[in-house]
Amino acid sequence: MTLLADAIGSLESASGGPLYRRLETALRDALRAEVLKPNEALPPERELASDLAISRITVRKALDTLVGEGLLVRRQGAGTFVAGRVEKQFAKLSSFTEDMAARGRAVRSEWLLRAAGEVTPEESLTLGLSPGAPVLRFHRVRFADDVPMALEYSAIAGFGLAGPETVESSLYAALEATGNRPARALQRLRAVSFDAEQAALLHVEPGAPGLYIERRGFLEDGRVIEATRSWYRGDAYDFVAELNTRA
Repeated sequence: MTLLADAIGSLESASGGPLYRRLETALRDALRAEVLKPNEALPPERELASDLAISRITVRKALDTLVGEGLLVRRQGAGTFVAGRVEKQFAKLSSFTEDMAARGRAVRSEWLLRAAGEVTPEESLTLGLSPGAPVLRFHRVRFADDVPMALEYSAIAGFGLAGPETVESSLYAALEATGNRPARALQRLRAVSFDAEQAALLHVEPGAPGLYIERRGFLEDGRVIEATRSWYRGDAYDFVAELNTRA
């Protein structure tokens, strides 16, 4: 019997409800107790079903829920793994795509908005643009290994890109291709609770904790190129900053 199956024990003695719900609860408890460590592989579904004397369908249904919650991740051709928290370094100005690719995770986005328009009064102040100036807007849900990790709402000064269709995956890669990647940025952070709409997009419960980040990106000549608002899942990220005693 595997270590995980041994920790789960008999599902017959667990509290009531459908068998897959009892397995979900037992797996969730085992993961939180770190019976398996982050990034460690789960036993194959067939083996787990045999050890627990239940059907593979029941195992698959329970695992599907935990994958949706972000506690587990499926990697094509490799199996199911315990999700690992992502460390985001604030000392380096990098994109979500670059951060996830550096960790070997598959990145994709679900677009909520990808369009051109005129700058709003708020964007005009943030980006330093005149009224009526063109701006490009990119709103999306960012995924890593098919787990929703963050919401990202970016406004880009219109001179930075030829059009919204030039951004496919990485916004910074598209800006770099035109010589307009930010050279530095200012960020402001605060803790938040996700509202119902945000929670639905990120597959978490309403009220779940998250981190809200406002970022303004600057070109070498001092012009503002980017204004981004991001909401990161609190259960998936650790934010790290290096400090020193020099002023």
